[in-house]
Amino acid sequence: MKIPAAKIYFPEEDRKELLRQIDEILASGQLTLGKYTKEFEERFAAYVGTKYAIAVNSGTSALEISLRALDVKGHSVIVPTNTFFATPASVIHAGGEVIFADVTENLCIDPESVKKNIRKDTKGIIVVHIGGIVAPQIKEIKEICEDHRLFLIEDAAHAHGSTLDGKKAGSFGDAAAFSFYPTKVMTSGEGGMITTDDEKIYRRALVFRDQGKAGFYGNVHVEMGYNWRMSEIHAAIGLSQFARLEEFIEDRRRIAKVYDEELKKIDKVTPIKIPPNVKSNYYKYVALLDDGIDRADIKKELKEKYSVNLSGEVYELPCHLQPIFKDLYGFKGGEFPVAEDICKRQICLPVFATMTEEQAKYVIDSLREVIK
Repeated sequence: MKIPAAKIYFPEEDRKELLRQIDEILASGQLTLGKYTKEFEERFAAYVGTKYAIAVNSGTSALEISLRALDVKGHSVIVPTNTFFATPASVIHAGGEVIFADVTENLCIDPESVKKNIRKDTKGIIVVHIGGIVAPQIKEIKEICEDHRLFLIEDAAHAHGSTLDGKKAGSFGDAAAFSFYPTKVMTSGEGGMITTDDEKIYRRALVFRDQGKAGFYGNVHVEMGYNWRMSEIHAAIGLSQFARLEEFIEDRRRIAKVYDEELKKIDKVTPIKIPPNVKSNYYKYVALLDDGIDRADIKKELKEKYSVNLSGEVYELPCHLQPIFKDLYGFKGGEFPVAEDICKRQICLPVFATMTEEQAKYVIDSLREVIK
């Protein structure tokens, strides 16, 4: 039995309808910022529960545009070190300075580490919903932001449809950034989305994504923007996947339940605990290996002997130990012990929409043999 790390799913009827829509788009001549983009934005905003949504060409762009709209140039922004490169990189590209913070055992940025790292020039905090978990600490982080007059951005690249106390990811902060990269719970091929209730952020984001122009049909540039537009074809793909988002999430939760039960029978592997008031979309199913277990050996044997491919970690190396940031800021290791420990010991079991319970049990059976 071959188990891929991830698998994109477009049902046959969806593919046929997309081909019709693409033909319509090509015939219309409007290949960007047309009716499909507008519909995608409106439907996504309504789903998340925000007033506005702005479709862009990637989750990375969604982060940088949000940061530019909040004027981070010349200011510092606190970012968890346990995140993808794009999170801190977007701060730098927007003209800000990154301050890294440690995380807690549920993968969320640590409020105590945040408090220790606030400086006079700090303007905001980015919370990352790792693996689809909207951790309860976001409430405390939000209070810190209010006390220090800081903005809060959600990096919700992993968290489409995830909730905390029934409130959806993307509706907690001043702005949020989603990714529709092919490995995500839903995809548009390439693409991203900004959600916000702030009209000023919304208006500026529209300008930034289209070369800083005051209007789509004009040629007056009022911001230092870039080509961050989403094409109509990508928007159509996004809409197709969005229509199945809840179905995809339920499929992932079904597999997660199998993993939850089966992992109780294995020593030396512990799933990340998800509080009862949190509903993860299980973009990743994260578990921690006991100390002394070599993750590389586990992954190698699972793949070569059992054809089980584990998905990428979140993340294998914390950002402060990535060569670019290590050299830039002079980190030597040991600065953020929880993140360093979790990044070293975590594995992500394969989860995808079409995965069967039989496949999930095979993954666990294979893991059990390898752990032995």
